[in-house]
Order: sequence, then C-alpha cells, then structure tokens
Amino acid sequence: MSKRIEDLTVTENHRLAEGFFVVKVSSSAGLPEILPGQFVQVLVTESPSTFLRRPISVHDVDYLSNTISLLIQVAGAGTERLSRLRHGETINLIYPLGNAFTLPAVGEKVLLAGGGCGMAPLLFLGRKIKESGIEPQFALGFRNRSRILEHEQFRDLGTVHLATEDGSEGHSGFITDIPAFRESKWDRVYCCGPEPMMKAVAALCLERDIFCEVSLENLMACGMGICLCCIVPTTSGNLCSCTDGPVFNIRDLKWQTSE
Repeated sequence: MSKRIEDLTVTENHRLAEGFFVVKVSSSAGLPEILPGQFVQVLVTESPSTFLRRPISVHDVDYLSNTISLLIQVAGAGTERLSRLRHGETINLIYPLGNAFTLPAVGEKVLLAGGGCGMAPLLFLGRKIKESGIEPQFALGFRNRSRILEHEQFRDLGTVHLATEDGSEGHSGFITDIPAFRESKWDRVYCCGPEPMMKAVAALCLERDIFCEVSLENLMACGMGICLCCIVPTTSGNLCSCTDGPVFNIRDLKWQTSE
C-alpha cells in the first residue's frame, strides 16, 4: 500500500471533553485506501520543544468529503499545539501507516473493547464491520461520566456497553467487569487502550479461546521501522509496532506469558 507525505487542511477541531478533541483534516488530492487500525504521523509546527512527529490512530474516514478524523488526547506540548489547530490551517501527515485489523467473517459475533482515547481506532473499525453486514457491539470504559467520549456515534453502529471506574455512568468497574463481556460467547474481540486493560482483555480471551487482536500504543518516533524505539517482543522475535503492527494477535505477543 502506497504512503503519502501530504499537507492536509483542517476542516474542524471539536472539543469532546477536558483534554480530548477530534480534528478533521481534508485532502485536496482525494484519500488513498485507509484500513481500520492504521495510523498517521503528524508533523507538529510552532512547538519549539516538539522535534518528532506524533503517531495518531485513524479515528474515522469519510471518502465523500475526503476527510480523516483524528481523536487526540492532550498529553504534552505536541498534542497541546494540535488542540489549538484552527479551521483552514494545514498539517503535514505521513499516512497511511501500519497494518490493519482482520475483519470478521459473516455471521460472527464481535465485540470492540476500548478504554479512554484508546477507543480511537474502534469507530472506523466498527463502521467497516457494519458495512460488511455484521452489527458490532462495543465495550467502552472511562474513568468517570465527564470522560465519556462519543458514545452516541458508536451507538449508531451497534450496542454500546459502558463502564466507568467510579460507577457514575453505566456499569461500575472496568470493561472486563461488564456482564455482556463475560457472559456472551464472542467469536472475535478487538481491543485498544491502556496496556493493563488490553492484557486483562487478552487474558480473558485466551481463557475462553476467543480470537483477539489488540492495537498497541507503543511510542513511535518515525513510523517506518527505522528508529526501532517501538520494538515489541513476539513469538516471532522482536518486531516494530509501527510496521509489523500496531495490530497484533494476542497469541503472538510475549507479554501474555511474561508475568
């Protein structure tokens, strides 16, 4: 799949909650094929302390308007600068990067599990699954009610099971505590979020012999397998999250057996 280095135009910057926002960017040349699970590397300008591009998951794609949506959490100077992007500004992206989730077969029962900003790639994945004729279900976990992000958009695609750590909305606890997660028999589970959450989801899937893919959120400086800072130990040796991932089958990850 071909890669681009391109200036895209900001068409929207929408604040979702404190520290979370969605930036939509448009390509005048038309978008290439982008697969669910892939990411972009964003050049951050006007931020003197930000030297490297920032990897951001593709949150959604609209080919009719040639726009890519990026769900971003402010975590430092680079993402803080991105939070101040205005309509009409341009940002430079390298995209699309990385591999993709494996789409389910017709008739399979699938669950998409995400926590916080880790739910970013699951909207586009859910849309693709819905277009294939399967209605996905979602298990989304947040710290509290004020941190809940875009669950209405997910509800447009399928059933949403919410969990908050403080019990202020939905089920009280973590997504692995949601009854539907534990009591239903899923054919496939897709997951992205904090590593402890992904490990808990993966352990439950291994225990129940459920196919599971996770999207790792390792630090990525280059996005092209050159800097080697995103190495992850696997059953096939050390692999780059940016080129061999970020999506991995849990049975290929050594961190499932390292504790």
